Amino acid sequence: MTAATRPKVVYVMGAGRSGSTILGVALGNCPGFFYAGELDAWLSREGEPNFGGAERERFWQRVREEVPGGAELFGEEAQRSIEHSTAPFRAASWRARRCLRPRYRRVAEELYSALARETGASHVVDTSHYPLRARELQALTGIDLYLIYLVRAPQAVVAAFGRKQIKQPSKAAWATNVYLHATHLFSIAVFLRQRRDRRVYLRYEDFVAEPRQVLATLLERVGARPQVPDLGSLKTGVPFQGNRLLRAKTVALSGKRAGRPPRRPLTRILQAPWELVLPRLRPALRPSGGSSADAGAG
Repeated sequence: MTAATRPKVVYVMGAGRSGSTILGVALGNCPGFFYAGELDAWLSREGEPNFGGAERERFWQRVREEVPGGAELFGEEAQRSIEHSTAPFRAASWRARRCLRPRYRRVAEELYSALARETGASHVVDTSHYPLRARELQALTGIDLYLIYLVRAPQAVVAAFGRKQIKQPSKAAWATNVYLHATHLFSIAVFLRQRRDRRVYLRYEDFVAEPRQVLATLLERVGARPQVPDLGSLKTGVPFQGNRLLRAKTVALSGKRAGRPPRRPLTRILQAPWELVLPRLRPALRPSGGSSADAGAG
């Protein structure tokens, strides 16, 4: 594989509803970056993006044609048995995972390479969330992987999953708390396995408060020039899948502090252990002082 087709993959890991879409859009507007969206859905949706539009459909049709091996894995089996955080607890899927893993990794590598060729980008941004998908990407030799562990305040995540007026699955508060526990457990394990110079811990609240400074530091961390785009007019592009924010052609990132969600006593109690553990992860990106590499976990 030549250097021209060996992409740098910037993978945003963590819980859903944590702000990865707006982070991905912002990165996708930086020179040399392509925001691909949530690529975990590429197999389950058989290469068909979840938003319409002629430009998007033509682009992803060309990508499908460049990854012919993907057709043999189309469907939900790979996502259920390899990527989902519940997969390790399903004994029935263990054998399927062992059989699927070599083909899954080959197709994942081919997909990133196809995206790099089609876009001419040096960096492909994948906001699939799943830490177990990130673990599989760590085994790929044809990409350079960079991990961003994006964490949002648990009360905000619980509130976001509890909303029923949007066309996205909702979760009860207790179910979201269980989901957050599993996500943090696997994410920390994967984060600590990643090379220290190719990983960063980032709080969503820090990103939206000081997006220009956070983006500049992130770009340096992933080996790119710290050239920040116009945050008042960010093009959403043609990502494969993401939240409803992608229905607009452009979005703005104002730099306002995130609002305070309703406080749930259950969430405060259940998430208290992570409030102690997560801030110790290093390196961590802190806008007021840049990237921190102080002593801590990892």
